[in-house]
Amino acid sequence: MDKNVFEQLAKKYDTEERIELAKVIVKEVRPELRNSESKTLLDYGGGTGLVSLEVSDLVKSILLVDSSNGMLEAAKAKIAHKGIANAKVLYSDFTEESPELKGDIALMSLVLLHIPDTKKILQELYNVLNDGGKLIIVDFDKNEKINHPKVHNGFSHDELKNKLSEVGFKSIEIRTFYHGDRIFMNQDASMFISNSMK
Repeated sequence: MDKNVFEQLAKKYDTEERIELAKVIVKEVRPELRNSESKTLLDYGGGTGLVSLEVSDLVKSILLVDSSNGMLEAAKAKIAHKGIANAKVLYSDFTEESPELKGDIALMSLVLLHIPDTKKILQELYNVLNDGGKLIIVDFDKNEKINHPKVHNGFSHDELKNKLSEVGFKSIEIRTFYHGDRIFMNQDASMFISNSMK
């Protein structure tokens, strides 16, 4: 791929703020993937791969799933550019269709807040995971200052725990790990990481 095309694609989606936030998330996700060399990782809503492509050294393979072709093109360009041999992309929207695939680990990083029906997507991811599989969610804590018709204003840990267990997840852990200035719709906000097992 022509270097200029790659850079244009990357610039279009990967703003400085997104790159900085992704670095914070990657640092938090990496320890969650210890001893996962034989595992397959499904990055749902993976966008341009800012998070999952940075952990490709820790897993057997990565499938980056997104419903934006533009973002997937940018992710493909990165995969080629960096020579990442174990990553592929898939155009799909699990809120529209149940996927015919399986994985050991599912990751959703700053995606849940964009999906109106939280429980449905958690159910789809539960179904995609192999038995003993793990779901990692990174998202914003509930934030009353934010009010937007298309976006959840973050999640309360208890509410999310309840939804995860209703769907069937076990050993659910959620903790806040980062506070940042103007990181969520221009408001100061905090992010949590949640882990649960199928």
